[in-house]
Amino acid sequence: MAKFLADAPFRLYLGVVLVIVFIIFGGILPWFAPGDPLVWYTAPRNQNPSAAHWLGTTSLGQDVFWLLTYALRNSLILGLIVAGFSTVIGVFLGLAAGYAGGWLDRVLSFFMDALLCIPTLPILILMAALFGGQLALPIIGFALVLFNWPYPARQVRAVALTMRERELVNVAWFSGESSVRILVRHIFPYIAGWSAANFINTVLVGISTESALAVIGLSSAQQATLGTMIYWAINYQALLGGKYIWIGSPVLAIVLLFIGLFLVSSGVSMRSSARRMSI
Repeated sequence: MAKFLADAPFRLYLGVVLVIVFIIFGGILPWFAPGDPLVWYTAPRNQNPSAAHWLGTTSLGQDVFWLLTYALRNSLILGLIVAGFSTVIGVFLGLAAGYAGGWLDRVLSFFMDALLCIPTLPILILMAALFGGQLALPIIGFALVLFNWPYPARQVRAVALTMRERELVNVAWFSGESSVRILVRHIFPYIAGWSAANFINTVLVGISTESALAVIGLSSAQQATLGTMIYWAINYQALLGGKYIWIGSPVLAIVLLFIGLFLVSSGVSMRSSARRMSI
């Protein structure tokens, strides 16, 4: 098994299969829910798994299975939005800083270094205190984008600094190609695979940070996410009441989702590294 996991294609395919399962579970199944699982007391309370309620029900009269699909959907949406904006902004500014150099590089590098030094979670906890104890998902998403774009930007900048001195870039520049065309055609292909891996890693950061805030009660408890599902299970003593599926299903979903995303990320990174070495 260890031999297979060390193989980049196997890692990638296994991770893709896991991620597709979660996308189906969180992206498609919620549309088939018989009702709104967020509404309390729409089902009998504290039911064990059965044909009517596949994972049982909560102490609040919610169907655990359908609640889990909604929670997974919102967590995935948050992670994808945070990762998308962070990666696009980071790659764009990193390329601009590394290729242009001069004052633009100094200004952008200052902001990158400043934001990299700030711990994200304590800032979000402070923001939660300022916003009355709970942060809405859009605010969490904005804060995560603000503090996560410097990571790809700093590494893309390093690649751009190296690439702009290469002969192929100089030849393209003396041939009259524009800076945008040089960045797109000659520099970006070297960081495309890494950017995809960073995107996946940032999805993990978005989901894990929101889940951590939700578990300690600082994310909006009115919106279903994997973290808020754990929060309500803890509040209503799911473990003491023997409702292990209620609290265990979101925890297992987080673990399996992280494993799937990690396998995809590492698989993409390994294939990208092998491709660069062969060039």
